[in-house]
Amino acid sequence: MSDPFDRFGRMAWRSKVRRSPRSVAGQVFLLQIALVVLLVVCGVLALVMQSTRDTSTEARRRSIAVAQTFAHSPGILQALRAPDPSKVLQPLTEAGRKSAGVDFIVVMNTKGIRYTHPLPSKIGHRFVGRIGPSLAGKVYTESVHGPLGHEVQATVPIDDAHGRVTALVSAGLKVKRVTSAVDRQLPIILAAGAGALVVTTGGTALVGRRLRRQTHSLAPDEMTRMYEHHDTVLHSVREGVLIVDADRRILLANDEARRLLELPADVEGRTVRELPGLDPAMTDLLVSGREAGDEVHFAGGRLLAVNQRPTDRAGCPEGTVVTLRDSTELQAVSGRAEVARERLELLYDAGLGIGTTLDVVRTADELARVAVPRFADFVTVDVADAVLHGEEPGRTATDMRRVAVSGIRDDHPLYEKGRLIDFLPSTPQARGYDAGRSELVTDLSAAQDWQAQDPERARQIVEFGIHSLVTAPIQARGVVLGMVNFWRSKREPFDEEELSLAEELVARAAVSIDNARRYSREHALAVTLQRSLLPRTLPEQSALEVGYRYLPAQSGVSGDWFDVIPLPGSRVALAVGDVVGHGLHAAATMGRLRTAVHNFSTLDLPPDELLSHLDDLVGRIDQHEACPETSGEIVGATCLYAIYDPVTRRCVMARAGHLAPALVHPDGSVTFPEVPAGPPLGLGGMPFQTAELDLPEGSQLVLYTDGLIEDRTRDLDVGMELLRRALAGHPDRTPEESCQAVLEALLPERPVDDVALLIARTRALPASQVADWDVPRDPAAVSGMRAAVSAQLDAWGLSELGFGMELVLSELITNAIRYGSDPIHVRLIHDRSLICEVADGSSTSPHLRYAATTDEGGRGLFLVSQLAERWGTRYTDQGKVIWAELAVPDAGTLPDLGGLLVDDID
Repeated sequence: MSDPFDRFGRMAWRSKVRRSPRSVAGQVFLLQIALVVLLVVCGVLALVMQSTRDTSTEARRRSIAVAQTFAHSPGILQALRAPDPSKVLQPLTEAGRKSAGVDFIVVMNTKGIRYTHPLPSKIGHRFVGRIGPSLAGKVYTESVHGPLGHEVQATVPIDDAHGRVTALVSAGLKVKRVTSAVDRQLPIILAAGAGALVVTTGGTALVGRRLRRQTHSLAPDEMTRMYEHHDTVLHSVREGVLIVDADRRILLANDEARRLLELPADVEGRTVRELPGLDPAMTDLLVSGREAGDEVHFAGGRLLAVNQRPTDRAGCPEGTVVTLRDSTELQAVSGRAEVARERLELLYDAGLGIGTTLDVVRTADELARVAVPRFADFVTVDVADAVLHGEEPGRTATDMRRVAVSGIRDDHPLYEKGRLIDFLPSTPQARGYDAGRSELVTDLSAAQDWQAQDPERARQIVEFGIHSLVTAPIQARGVVLGMVNFWRSKREPFDEEELSLAEELVARAAVSIDNARRYSREHALAVTLQRSLLPRTLPEQSALEVGYRYLPAQSGVSGDWFDVIPLPGSRVALAVGDVVGHGLHAAATMGRLRTAVHNFSTLDLPPDELLSHLDDLVGRIDQHEACPETSGEIVGATCLYAIYDPVTRRCVMARAGHLAPALVHPDGSVTFPEVPAGPPLGLGGMPFQTAELDLPEGSQLVLYTDGLIEDRTRDLDVGMELLRRALAGHPDRTPEESCQAVLEALLPERPVDDVALLIARTRALPASQVADWDVPRDPAAVSGMRAAVSAQLDAWGLSELGFGMELVLSELITNAIRYGSDPIHVRLIHDRSLICEVADGSSTSPHLRYAATTDEGGRGLFLVSQLAERWGTRYTDQGKVIWAELAVPDAGTLPDLGGLLVDDID
């Protein structure tokens, strides 16, 4: 040990000895006395707490025993059944309370109303405490503030012979009685504590005397030996120690400090600034004397963790103590751990942020944004163009569409988003795509195969500063869907370890991209199926000006549909429906229902009857297709069916679980007509009702499905009001313009449900294009009707159709006279075709048949079918109507009537 340090040690020890008021034995004595006093105080407190707990426990036990005894006493049930239980029970509880030594015994009913109480004024009032546990058959104790003060009480049930709780008994003590019992025990406890203190103090004195006698008050030789042991330990530890005095001189430097700081042999006694080779930052820290905790400083090629504390505490000389610890390896390990942590965080964020939607482009963009700038400076994602359409990718890296580009700068020379790229076979992208493995290019400037794709652009990329590349295949279920390219320009080139991280990142996105591809394919198939089942063009008709929209949902195709069906007599049927469910099954069912509506409409059924037939059909579909695979997919459908007659301007409609239509009046006001709401299709058992509306010419009838107005964020009434506002105030707007305005006002950018919207503006057939006559039931009237019809056709400029119409009309009127009943009515309508209608009061319908050569009749309807484009029968509340349509030729020729036999033409 050096002399300066010895002098410092001796001086410090002498100063310590002079300042010490007691010997080591004396200090130990005082410490033991303090410990004994602490133990005695703790013991007294423990006894007080134990006594308090025991007293409280005894009080609770006594309360429970008294309450249970009273609850099971004979005659208690009879007393409770008495007309006045309080009169019987009050004396008993008071006598029991006094004999048991409790403060109260309270009997109450199951609602907590007291029958007894020490204070008679409290009888009839509600019991203070919980009775729920006791009503459940349990014994319950608690501490409450009741009428007598702070009380400890126990509540037990009174059971009848069947085990039912009929009443409750509560007994208890006031807390101050428990406290008084503890107070009586306290002097005894304190006396015992004092005695224990005296005895243990005497024992401690004896132990201190013996210690003083054995240590001789710590003689100097013993202190010297202790110091030597301390010195040995100080120079053996693997941590550097420096002691610096107030003048910033080194008083002590152990062996580890000399090694770490490469200090000279004569360092002790020299000032800090005189030390050669010491790092300036380290020098400044030692000279400043400030406190430091694990500050990292560079010295001798090592990273040292430095701690510095002052020594001028508790009478020590002024100065500082410095400890040094070599943390070079620890820093390296920490650096690797930090890199690993950052990578794990990146993968975790990728798991959360990639694949949030079933969209290929969106998923690719999420992957690119997660990796920049934490892993790469630029990321580009190239996907096979077929994948974007839901198809299987090709076998080579051709027709690759760049779907995502992300980077730390926007002025990069990489291919732009949306570009179609054909990678050459020599490029890393093509090799990785073909082999299904990642490719690493650490130096792009020297990679000739990469530059062969586009030499000029490759030169721009290198000059931009991008120097390394990792390209990883997007592979899912054994199929390569595309490539992800990671580029670096601002940091170290990629290495082999980072290749696996790139693969892990891409793997997390690959499944999402493949799921999005499959979803796109299925969605496209469903949309294609549904669109093929919906009308592609509207039929020609004169009754309505129609506009329509159909929007499939982003999340899946459902069964929304609409239709416009021309009917005989210039009438038009409008239909809107919605099949419950989503997917191909719902779309296919929708097609079946639409076909059924077409078939039923050819029978010219009224709306309520048509919906009844549809209801039976949907019920059969649910019944016949019920199986585990389709369970719950089809549970019904909704539909609204309306028929508009431009001659009478009357609209008849019925609905099955569907939303009521909106009606835009010619003045621009909007109402929702009261149409009886029938049950959804498929439930069965309930009839449907019709509503009839007289619509002025120019009115707009708005039919729609629930996807237009229903939304999770708003009520149905709010959606109806938004629809009303979008339609109101624009009576001159065309149906197409109204459709667009409604969609813009009500729908979000990505609707969650399918939407079908149909808007029809009514037209009225002028009276000049309609002619009608009442016909007497007399065969002679046929000749007069032929003349009247011929005159009307001449007035319409359709003289060339006179002969054919006379033949048709003669046959239909003759059949009505022969086989029908009064009244007989004839109506002629000049529209896109010439329509003849003969109505009578009979419900008997004629049928077309082939007459034998010997038959006298039966050829009339065959003649009608040959002359007319269409003919048929519809039934009304008054009977039936037989109608026939003849085409209005522009410059055509009349049909050839040769060979036809005409019966009953006068």
